[in-house]
Amino acid sequence: MFERPGGSGERAILVHIDFPQINNNEQQEAQAEFYDLVVSAGADPLIFVKGRRNRPEPKYFIGTGKAEEIRQLVELHQADLVIINHQLSPAQERNIEALLQCRVLDRTGLILDIFAQRARSHEGKLQVELAQLRHLSTRLVRGWTHLERQKGGIGLRGPGETQLETDRRLLGMRIKQLNKRLDKVRKQRAQSRRSRQRAELPTVSLVGYTNAGKSTLFNQLTQSSVYAADQLFATLDPTLRRVELPKNQAIVLADTVGFISDLPHDLVEAFHATLLETREADLLLHVIDAHTENRAKHIAEVNSVLEQIDALETPQLLVYNKVDLLEGQQPRVETDDNGKVLRVWLSAAHGEGMDLLMTTIADIFSRERVTKTLKIPAESGQWRSMLFEQVQILDESYNDDGEWLVNIETTARQFEKLLKQPGFSDLVV
Repeated sequence: MFERPGGSGERAILVHIDFPQINNNEQQEAQAEFYDLVVSAGADPLIFVKGRRNRPEPKYFIGTGKAEEIRQLVELHQADLVIINHQLSPAQERNIEALLQCRVLDRTGLILDIFAQRARSHEGKLQVELAQLRHLSTRLVRGWTHLERQKGGIGLRGPGETQLETDRRLLGMRIKQLNKRLDKVRKQRAQSRRSRQRAELPTVSLVGYTNAGKSTLFNQLTQSSVYAADQLFATLDPTLRRVELPKNQAIVLADTVGFISDLPHDLVEAFHATLLETREADLLLHVIDAHTENRAKHIAEVNSVLEQIDALETPQLLVYNKVDLLEGQQPRVETDDNGKVLRVWLSAAHGEGMDLLMTTIADIFSRERVTKTLKIPAESGQWRSMLFEQVQILDESYNDDGEWLVNIETTARQFEKLLKQPGFSDLVV
């Protein structure tokens, strides 16, 4: 089923367990995706071990017999590590390592390692380190047995803290330090978003399952050269570019990290600052690999992550990519009976259908412009600076009562946000 690459990485034994509640197509895709993750991490797969269970086994997850089989394979092939395509509890990971006498990595640890390799920006590295430390904090073990006791033996009477407690304390201090640094990043990003709002540039964020072709589409739309490759998590750090649209419009386009099934919660938490670009976007281009049979599952996985970051309510435009791989399919725009665009079919690799997508985005934003007149009392001056920050001021004047009369223009989504602020609706004429 899988070809072994001629890599020079660590020699790895891959383990996947099928469970009856998951159908065969999904099982096969999960195995293929797992193999791609391992290769993306730079490991050299030796053998793919599969098994079936009704439910995970408490001690080893994979079962006692399967664990013994893998132990023999580790000895036979002199493997460096065993990678298991499931999320293990800290106890299960320790039990398997003790039996196999080699390093064991679960799915979460594997994804974290790939993210650590891909991070390039200062922010990305901070976010990955935070996720790794959170994952590690549940897996601290008493490795330094000679220091476990607070008393006992000459030279071992210390400050009253075991090595395990010291490790936990240092880990906690580092996590706190990283959170402080990321808070600064969040403030900087918030300031950048306010600047874009003042310039009245809508933000469009690319989201989608990993390897759906987001970066290739980004490069086509922006005529730039962001790194794009046929591998999982090729993009990790977000990239923003200005894009000129038809009808004299412009947007800021953001390319973001791809999602994947069972994306570790620690990663979603750590990448909160980056994913805010998605939550605060005016429109999401949900890029879908039209060629895969499991695209419905991929759509559900992406929406699940969007729900975790409170971005599910953000308007979405479905973009079905890789139409060139489908026989008899052409780039096109699908609409409902009312003319609302449902999905755009295109090929980012060949540049086919780009004009359809750009025209569609321009139409969406031209329809969503809102013009309103506000009457603001003299004692409510706090609204003035806020409006100058967040909307476009068309003209302004004062009446005889000293009230500020102002005509504003903004996006429908931004106006809805303003309406949620206490007292704003009373200002609308």
